[in-house]
Amino acid sequence: MNVKNTNVGITEKAAWRTSGMAILVINTLLMLAAIAVVVYGFVDGAADNVLLISLGIFYLLIPTWLLYGGLCILRPQEAMLLTLFGKYNGTLRGPGFFFVNPFSTAFKSEVGQPSTGAANITSTKATGTDDISKALAAAAARKISLKAKTLNNDKQRINDLLGNPVIIDTVVVWRIVDTAKAMFNVDNFIEFLSIQCDSSLRSIVSQYPYDLPRDGQSEDKCLRSASEEVVTRLMADIQAKVEVAGMEILDARITNLSYAPEIAAAMLQRQQASAVVDAKQTIVDGAVDIVQMALKRLSEDNVVELDEERKAAMVSNLLVVLCSNTEAQPVINSGSLY
Repeated sequence: MNVKNTNVGITEKAAWRTSGMAILVINTLLMLAAIAVVVYGFVDGAADNVLLISLGIFYLLIPTWLLYGGLCILRPQEAMLLTLFGKYNGTLRGPGFFFVNPFSTAFKSEVGQPSTGAANITSTKATGTDDISKALAAAAARKISLKAKTLNNDKQRINDLLGNPVIIDTVVVWRIVDTAKAMFNVDNFIEFLSIQCDSSLRSIVSQYPYDLPRDGQSEDKCLRSASEEVVTRLMADIQAKVEVAGMEILDARITNLSYAPEIAAAMLQRQQASAVVDAKQTIVDGAVDIVQMALKRLSEDNVVELDEERKAAMVSNLLVVLCSNTEAQPVINSGSLY
């Protein structure tokens, strides 16, 4: 069979249901009536009551418990997949007390269930609660949680656009929107989602450099400056891949981004050197502006007339004073200027 379109498969449909409380009341009344008929038949002892007694016993043995078996309870944000003789029969959604086809079977989910409630119950056989815990856990496995969940994969080591290894970690918030796709189209939807997240992350991160040069001329984007763009592309890519599993990606965030340990020290030195160069450039630009202002003010106010040689010496002294990392030590000249 050639399957090219991943969206082709079993899709969710609503299962038949009716009020569970109504069926419970009616079935209980009929059961009590059947008990009364059987008791009356035995007490009366008439031969023509054999058929009546047989019908009462038959109802007590089969229909009563069969109807009770079709009752189920769902809490908010829970769903139940029903199969009838191996065929998908529909999904039961919404909180409430329902009655479904008693011959249908709730599909058991082995993955994706929250580890709360009965799943966390620890008991010993001596207390007699071990069987109860297993029964509650089995009941929980027949229900699918529709709540938003968080997937936090292990940190990934990925080479960026420049080939530098970076360590990146993401958190993806997701939920199931099509229970049939999640249960029947993939084997394990949690593992499927995890692998697709890793694949999309590697594909997108490799298209960006970790950081850009500090020259201020590059218009390219990097992982540090374009994190929102990276996240948007990541969400879209993951959503396209997990559509076959009936999942919806609600949010994705980068929680960790750093160079790999073997190059982190070298990259830190480069960043520090770039920062020092930027700082020196700012200091020099400011010093030049101050020197120009000083020479202009001296010339306009006729404070002193300087030839080109003295101007050069003054500029040199001012630049040394303004750009030096240590405080200036003035020298007082008590003699002639020349």
